[in-house]
Amino acid sequence: MAPIPGSGLAKGLAVTLRTMTRKTVTEQYPDAQPELPPRTRGVIGLFEENCTVCMLCARECPDWCIYIDSHKETVPAATPGGRDRSRNVLDRFAIDFSLCMYCGICIEVCPFDALFWSPEFEYAETDIRELTHERDKLREWMWTVPAPPALDPGAEEPKELAAARKTADKLAARQETDQPGQEGPE
Repeated sequence: MAPIPGSGLAKGLAVTLRTMTRKTVTEQYPDAQPELPPRTRGVIGLFEENCTVCMLCARECPDWCIYIDSHKETVPAATPGGRDRSRNVLDRFAIDFSLCMYCGICIEVCPFDALFWSPEFEYAETDIRELTHERDKLREWMWTVPAPPALDPGAEEPKELAAARKTADKLAARQETDQPGQEGPE
């Protein structure tokens, strides 16, 4: 069956008429801030205290937009006769947001929860070279990161917590039975 000539035009005009009768919704952006969804990907915040300079984020980044520099420091032994340890100290952590494609791989691979999504989106610059944000700027974004959602009260307890609680209960029970000064059954 062949389509009726002009039916496509009639459908298009019907869509136009429906759209014309609706009230327009214009948000006056600079004056009124938009309501953002909780999982908005704005800018990446750095919680520097958790960063161990493992370089996983920089290695996994498909755009190579994360720059990390560090040096090793020797930490003296905690106990006499122990050996000195070495640890990495973060010198530079920078993200070039002119290259970043906001994929979130760096946040997902970070084993120490040092990187987070912040819903902040107002960080435009007039010069593209200023879109490379150093660790001081990334630390500032960290305070805009929303708190994680509350746990579902109906969900089952994580296996790690259950195992830790079971071990703690065993240790507490053992300490109760091994305490001196208590008389055992005669």
